[in-house]
Amino acid sequence: MLKKIFLELLKEKSITPDAKKCFDITKNFLDNFKCEYINKDGTSNQILSKIYNDTGIHFAFCGHIDVVPAGDGWDSDPFLPVENNGIITARGTQDMKSGVAAFLYACKKFNGKNIRKISIILTSDEEGDGKNGTILALEYLAKNNDLPDLAIVAEPTCEKYFGDSIKVGRRGSIHANIKIIGKQGHAAYPEKCINPVHIGANALSLIAGKNLDEGNEFFEPSKIVITNLKAGIGASNVTPNDFLISLNVRNSPLTNKDDLEKYLKKCLGNINYELEIKQGSEPFYTNTDSKLIKTLIKSLKDMGIENPNLNTKGGTSDARLLAKFGVEVCEIGVVNDKIHAVNESVEFEQVELLSECLLKLLNNL
Repeated sequence: MLKKIFLELLKEKSITPDAKKCFDITKNFLDNFKCEYINKDGTSNQILSKIYNDTGIHFAFCGHIDVVPAGDGWDSDPFLPVENNGIITARGTQDMKSGVAAFLYACKKFNGKNIRKISIILTSDEEGDGKNGTILALEYLAKNNDLPDLAIVAEPTCEKYFGDSIKVGRRGSIHANIKIIGKQGHAAYPEKCINPVHIGANALSLIAGKNLDEGNEFFEPSKIVITNLKAGIGASNVTPNDFLISLNVRNSPLTNKDDLEKYLKKCLGNINYELEIKQGSEPFYTNTDSKLIKTLIKSLKDMGIENPNLNTKGGTSDARLLAKFGVEVCEIGVVNDKIHAVNESVEFEQVELLSECLLKLLNNL
């Protein structure tokens, strides 16, 4: 039954934000769950829920059924899954239809003895900009005073084998553009020009690679990474009119947008410039002594998997949105070594282990 729904989801060409028939598949699989939709501007969000008891925890699983485009060079059709020696190849096998299939199957088998309610939050726009994705579902739940207490996002998080890694947080992402303003002119007459590259060189040396904090046990330092430099019109005898410096900071909770802005202004001093800063996503961290993390570690131990690495590596995920609403959240999923790649694949045994782990988690809470 687990493999059947996994293969059914993989066959759907659900490239962001098109859900295709994925939500029909999930709804039919958990046909005793209440089903609600929150859709906007081509993005589909589905909430499946079931009440088990009058009291206890409201637990949620969160995930996405959309995938990135397949690209060229596959050995087989990326939307016709192929199994060979226990390995299934198709787009979305790791990211993250494996996680969706695993928690759907765990919910199917769960007897409901310890938990008040289970909700499953699914979106078709996690790989895109996400502005009409999971955030809308959470706003809907908040409006109805029905936010979950605890949640798992079943993104692919493990490194070498299932259970070796749990994401207890994620770094945020801050983008900034600095435009240093000069005066264009002939390179033979530098005294008649204001060269913004020359003006910005000293500031650039202070900015590039700068650590804004020292990091901690779970977060690397928040480092300024220069992502683009642009100046000039392409002619070797014309000085630029302006110099654009683009940068990104993957920030821990130790540094925020205001800290970056303050540091950049200090570096830039009194030169003529324009500055734009945008917080793309917020960082989050779930205390490793929390009920969720402790219970997940116990569930892995029950399976003979001990000492998972608790970390915050990688980019962003929808877990940050759950954390923003005060939901205690972490991430665990299959091995992440082929996501977004040609011939993306997963060992089906990992999907089975993930589902077993999530069922044990529900029973252990």
